[in-house]
Amino acid sequence: MAFRSGRHFLQIPGPTNVPDRILRAIHQSTIDHRGPGFAQLGTEVLAGLKQVFKTKSDVVIYPASGTGAWEAALVNTLSPGERVLMFETGQFAALWQRMAGELGLNTEFVPGDWRHGADPDLVESKLRADRQHEIKAVCVVHNETSTGVTSRIGEIRAAMDRARHPALLMVDTISSLASIDYRHDEWGVDVTVGGSQKGLMLPPGLSFNAVSAKARAAAKQARLPRAYWRWEDMIRANQSGYFPYTPATNLLYGLREALNMLLKEEGLDQVFARHARLAEATRRAVRAWGLEILCLNEAEYSNTLTAVLVPKGHDADNLRATILERFDMSLGTGLGKVQGRVFRIGHLGDFNELMLAGTLCGVEMGLAAAGVPHRAGGVLAALEYLAGAQPASRAAARA
Repeated sequence: MAFRSGRHFLQIPGPTNVPDRILRAIHQSTIDHRGPGFAQLGTEVLAGLKQVFKTKSDVVIYPASGTGAWEAALVNTLSPGERVLMFETGQFAALWQRMAGELGLNTEFVPGDWRHGADPDLVESKLRADRQHEIKAVCVVHNETSTGVTSRIGEIRAAMDRARHPALLMVDTISSLASIDYRHDEWGVDVTVGGSQKGLMLPPGLSFNAVSAKARAAAKQARLPRAYWRWEDMIRANQSGYFPYTPATNLLYGLREALNMLLKEEGLDQVFARHARLAEATRRAVRAWGLEILCLNEAEYSNTLTAVLVPKGHDADNLRATILERFDMSLGTGLGKVQGRVFRIGHLGDFNELMLAGTLCGVEMGLAAAGVPHRAGGVLAALEYLAGAQPASRAAARA
């Protein structure tokens, strides 16, 4: 590849840009993971993650991708042949459903158009119809990375409560954790799946399960095979800050630094407000270009990414290739059913107004260079909004 000056713009919706200070934290000598120094590290990151998940329950850290945490959620709580209710909100929901089937579970996969989140009313009707309580779990992707649609988990929990159904609620937060408000305890979630490479600003390699008491009780009866993924081994060792097998020590260094940034320096409420502000600016740019946002329900717009439809007769991947070649910026590809029809703009993690401005400039120049029909002025619309939108921390200081 020819030399490119400046820094590559990585604007896919994860893995996200890793801040230099997190890279420096990772770049330390590995310590003895059975020694006293490690216990302090383990205790700190486990306590910090509970704050991010907004839970008082246990959080398990795996040296794995989010896919591993998906499997851990299923095999710890369920038995072969049990029914699981899942919702087709996009590519990652489909992949989780495929995994569940391959593990021997009986999945009911509710079809979706990839433009809406899981419907709380449909959750309620499905559970009310299950009078024998054969459905053992409801699995929902909170923020579908392939579509930019955020399902309303609090409303889904309320629907389950109205149905008076005992099924477990499992939620994938891989592209929303530490970016979009999420409340494991308040929303009555039993297993929350998370990963390190998006809102937590780390490289890929860590994944998480936040586990309710109800889920731990279910694990005692579950019969799906598990060894590496077994919660109880992890939770028992974690009580003293250790792990039952070799942890990803250097990634835990980075996680500690990320938690300091999110919890102690910026604050989660400010993190959520920043993501909301940058997401709204992005959507204003898309509308000004005359393009269509894939998500159809404004209440379900994602604050971490925006999926944009290209006009008929044009290829989103050709646009992405043009932007990469001409302007050294990577945008997210369309996945599964929307391949070639959408491109995805990631606006999450270590990200600010000027970085977004550069991103949107790259998109607008790319639309022109690739010959995609659009109106000029998307960047200006975003800048006008950002110039008038007060960051949450500044607004609070003036109140």
